[in-house]
Order: sequence, then structure tokens, then C-alpha cells
Amino acid sequence: KPPRYKVLLHNDDYTTREFVVEVLKGVFHRPEPEAVQIMLHVHHNGVGIAGVYTYEVAEVKVRTVETMARQREFPLMLSIEPEE
Repeated sequence: KPPRYKVLLHNDDYTTREFVVEVLKGVFHRPEPEAVQIMLHVHHNGVGIAGVYTYEVAEVKVRTVETMARQREFPLMLSIEPEE
């Protein structure tokens, strides 16, 4: 079984909550209530898990979201770390 990696969303003062929810629904396939819950967790705690994937899938999702964010001029940051 391949190792799995967490994709982490990091809070900032500029990216809108609506955009984060849009990303969680569209890229990470989270239902609306779960997307809102994750967004609020990131907002209040500074970081939250968007999903857990193989490294290659995690990497593609991070690149996809970063591209979307830059196109909308948001500084949204994501990172990948091994699942424990």
C-alpha cells in the first residue's frame, strides 16, 4: 500500500472564505457542509486538512488549487506532509 500524504490549507488574511469553500468542493470533492466546516477550522486554527492522497495525487491537487488562487489573485498556500 503506497504511503499517503495530507494536503494542508493555510489561513491568510486575503483569500476569501467563499473561494476556500469553492476549492474544497470542486478540487477535493467535499460536500458543502463539510467544506464550510473545514474552511472554518482553517480560519480559526491557521491550518486544516483538505484531504489525504498518494503523493502524486496530492501534488496535482496542490498545483491545481495554487493555479486557481493565482488566477483570482489570492495568496492561498497549501502544503503536503506525510500521514502519520
